[in-house]
Amino acid sequence: MNIAIVLAGGQKTGLLENSAKPVNEALIPIGQRLMVEYVVEALRNSVNVRSIIIAGPKEEMAGIFSANKDLTLVPCGDTTIGSLLNALEAVPPDFKERVLVVTADIPLLTTEAVDDFINVCRNKEGELFYPIVSKEANEEKYPGVQRTYVNLKEGIFTGGNIILVDPRAVKKCVKVAEELVRLRKSPISLAFYVGWGLLIRYLLGILSLHDAEDKVSKLLGIKGTGIISSFPEIGIDVDKHSDLVLVKKKLVG
Repeated sequence: MNIAIVLAGGQKTGLLENSAKPVNEALIPIGQRLMVEYVVEALRNSVNVRSIIIAGPKEEMAGIFSANKDLTLVPCGDTTIGSLLNALEAVPPDFKERVLVVTADIPLLTTEAVDDFINVCRNKEGELFYPIVSKEANEEKYPGVQRTYVNLKEGIFTGGNIILVDPRAVKKCVKVAEELVRLRKSPISLAFYVGWGLLIRYLLGILSLHDAEDKVSKLLGIKGTGIISSFPEIGIDVDKHSDLVLVKKKLVG
């Protein structure tokens, strides 16, 4: 079974109506629960997850999850990768499985989506697994939802907000991973970063998933594998107020 890590330290502006003040998205109320609680519930109900580590503001998180013995709290870092490294310090040194890393801003996440992703990855080789979801699947279930899409030979896709990774591989690629996370919402900037050859193939519409996997694997120094998921919920993160309105409508009506 896997250990799941929830990254819950993100501060964003523009999420709350008529407010430009940065807020921790994990702590935004949606109905009677906070955003992070929906994510934790989806993970806790998975047969593939044995325990959960949350990297976030410890005092606030302790008040929410104090009674949960299968959950460990660690402080968040200054960056997403910093928070991940803090969480990995809490992973037992003898743990041999991959860890599932999930951001706290995908409250529509379901246990079914988690189990499907892990089960597909189980039969694949690699050190890092990253899901992508087709625009068609997104539009079918959440018509009009605004996502950042990339044109690949196989279709039009958006990225998910979960990964499955070998914890021993993370430290090999910290600096490059920081930059890839920073550029993830800008396909052209990302293509410039990874090289002209990739950019040209992207602009011509002939960039394949295999091409992208190969380049990212070389950049990171570990084997990365893209997984096409049919569950849009893994990629619908709350980045702006309209996203918050959407998830509130879906979760509480």
